Amino acid sequence: MQPLAERLRPVTLDELVGQEHLTGKDSILRKAIEKGMIPSMILWGPPGVGKTTIANIIAHTLQVPFYTLSAISAGVKEVREVIEMARRQHHAVLFIDEIHRFNKSQQDALLGAVEKGIITLIGATTENPSFEVNAAVLSRSQVYVLKPLGNDELMQLLRQAMERDEWLRTKNIELKETTALFNISGGDARKLLNLFELVVTTLQEDPIMITDQKVMDIAQQRVAIYDKSGEQHYDIISAFIKSIRGSDPNAAVYWLARMIDGGEDVKFIARRLVILASEDIGNANPNALLLATNCFQAVNLIGYPESRIILSQCVTYLASSAKSNASYMAINTAQSIVAQTGDLPVPMHIRNAPTKMMKEMGYSKGYGYAHDYENNFVMQEFLPDAIKGTKLYNPGNNPREDELRRYLKNLWKEKYNY
Repeated sequence: MQPLAERLRPVTLDELVGQEHLTGKDSILRKAIEKGMIPSMILWGPPGVGKTTIANIIAHTLQVPFYTLSAISAGVKEVREVIEMARRQHHAVLFIDEIHRFNKSQQDALLGAVEKGIITLIGATTENPSFEVNAAVLSRSQVYVLKPLGNDELMQLLRQAMERDEWLRTKNIELKETTALFNISGGDARKLLNLFELVVTTLQEDPIMITDQKVMDIAQQRVAIYDKSGEQHYDIISAFIKSIRGSDPNAAVYWLARMIDGGEDVKFIARRLVILASEDIGNANPNALLLATNCFQAVNLIGYPESRIILSQCVTYLASSAKSNASYMAINTAQSIVAQTGDLPVPMHIRNAPTKMMKEMGYSKGYGYAHDYENNFVMQEFLPDAIKGTKLYNPGNNPREDELRRYLKNLWKEKYNY
């Protein structure tokens, strides 16, 4: 028997739960599908919210050949084979699941066929297409953003399942509590339905009373140890980041191994390291950001499995580095001030003065060009008058930032007296 999520997969837009902004009455995507004139598109959203389902609905609606490829297993050869079949049939729709996993050459293979109208491309991705999809492919596609399912929509899915599924209709089920079902599924319809089926199958009772405790007990016994879209994913990435922040390379590389063995996207891991290099290390060791950025580029170039070595080098270096969150705290404080004070005027002496009229109005008057002064520095105020003298950047207590603190204090005297 097929899993419950497959048995209940919608075949029309009216059966789809959620994504009203895309598929509801008078929505742009619904109109395009109903008219049979869909553009090439990228469906971007978290797992289990309807990306593949929408593609399947399009396949049922349009009277054209429809091909499906998975970016995990397909390469340039498979793409070209589909394009050749579409050329012979004059036109076809090609759905590529996890299109972000295609490298540049694989995505480039699509361009000509999309431009000539040989194929209409539908790509599905859980990653930001701005980062992961070739700019040329992206420019020729409409990006549709799918939203996570809310609790009301998840409840609607459960009730539909109990009403429509032949096997579930034979069961006497009472949904006493649903919090655990919703939390574990994380807004993923497929995960919710399959977990619900697992719970119903496991409980040998009549009536079947669904409670949070029962769901948790069953989930802990049977749900996969690492799920890239579930709670365990977030727990492990949290443990990974906190181990590096806590300067424990042993723990950091252990959690790295857990993610790699669980099939985590290595580019996702590398992106988090770039963020951490600024957020948790910053100016305590500026080389950290350089190494993390080079790590991200190398991982994109090399791919798995060799990229695990590059990640391990970067992780152990970052974990062993001096730490500072001074830059992170500075931008947080600055944004808080901006939110409280609004658009404060730029002081006249540091405004741009490209025209004669602006100069006559006092723009740039009194500005001291730092390079005209000794040590390339002149004492002047750069903040708006309403917040002048405000301290935003407080260097951390580490050798590198101690040096920055002394330098700033020497220049600004009491103004930057940390």
